[in-house]
Amino acid sequence: MPVPPDTQPLNRGAVTRREALRSGVAATLAAARVLAPSLFVGCSLGIPPRAPTVRIGLLHSQTGPLAIGSTSLRDVELDAVERFNAAGGILGFSIDPRAPDPRSRTDLFPKRATTLLDDGAVALFGCWSSASRKAVLPIVEERDSLLFYPVQYEGNESSRNVIYGGQVPNQQVLPALDWLRSGPGGERKKFFLLGSDYVYPRTTNFIVRKWLAGTGVEIVGEEYFSLDSKDFAPVVARIRERGADCILNTVNGSGNIALFAALAEAGIDPAKVPLVSTSVSEDDLRSMPAAHSAGHWVLSSYFQTVDTPANAAWMAGFRSEFGEDRVFGDSMEAAWCLINLWKVAVEQAGSFSTEAVRQVFAAGIGFDGPGGRMTIDPATQHATKHFRLGRVRPDRLCDVVVSSDGPLAPDPYPQVAFPGWKCDWTKGGLQPGQEVSIDG
Repeated sequence: MPVPPDTQPLNRGAVTRREALRSGVAATLAAARVLAPSLFVGCSLGIPPRAPTVRIGLLHSQTGPLAIGSTSLRDVELDAVERFNAAGGILGFSIDPRAPDPRSRTDLFPKRATTLLDDGAVALFGCWSSASRKAVLPIVEERDSLLFYPVQYEGNESSRNVIYGGQVPNQQVLPALDWLRSGPGGERKKFFLLGSDYVYPRTTNFIVRKWLAGTGVEIVGEEYFSLDSKDFAPVVARIRERGADCILNTVNGSGNIALFAALAEAGIDPAKVPLVSTSVSEDDLRSMPAAHSAGHWVLSSYFQTVDTPANAAWMAGFRSEFGEDRVFGDSMEAAWCLINLWKVAVEQAGSFSTEAVRQVFAAGIGFDGPGGRMTIDPATQHATKHFRLGRVRPDRLCDVVVSSDGPLAPDPYPQVAFPGWKCDWTKGGLQPGQEVSIDG
């Protein structure tokens, strides 16, 4: 394994995750210990010579409507980093995480990403919404860095500079639609599509409309709301008026608290008209009264209730540092798997450089995570993921109602919606198909 000349001992003054959270360092370190990008030139490991630490960037909102889930992803990654460092670091280097706050603002994500890369970050982990990811994408492509993205999203994207760790529709929404139309799923016939007003909900619902065309299912409504929306009472009234028997929910962030409350206040019975949410996790559920959420359904790859020794060990280790009251959701598990996969790739490559790490992913690697094995598909750089549908319990955890037999292969371009579009980075990359116009 190649080692840089004059490697320094590990930095004994490195900030731990607990110290970072207590002092606020994790959110405000952007101006400290700046490393010029020019220091990377000519270094076989892709890091500055004589550096005792290697910096990474964490892009998670700690304030604003997306913070309800994003802060837990930051905590998971800080937990992983301290475990790496306690075990001797990676390639003998201590990992130095920096986590400036993008404040749930799409315009701040590329600014924070640029600052992190200017300050020497060898990889970025994070983004929550697709709008934030797409804002950062040109930065990592121009700088040839890697972004590890842990959240389920709409697909219809592929980049050599992103490792996608969340579900795409063929692993989450489409299996759910088929089950909801079946006898065990209640033979639902009238869907209302409700989402936040940005690219993920609109593209996902475009795919949903294509998937359901000709099945006899009627889409009785489709509406979108800003991320900071608090008034869902009028749309709940319209859902009732139009006789919907299922609500597909792609609302993101703290708006879900108001949506669940509006349904409860209107007396919507989840046994008859379930809210089926794609972007709700245990973190969201613990932020609302149990009576508002019990009986509704959540689409996910991972739930806290997954009964495996690996899951029990992961939760116990995290809680020992962050509190026994902490709960665990899908994107947290994906973030944990991704940062561990990055470590595996760096160690196999013997280098932190983007191209060396990317070559390891191109050969195919996996990680046994709390919810099962995650493998990155070399063709698309997307993860294999389990499909699980859970029903919310009175304690605000979820019982798994239906699940796939194993991990599902990713398909970022379902042909029903994007005919002719394909991606295979082992055979030249993206193959465009027919021009597609997403309605709305």
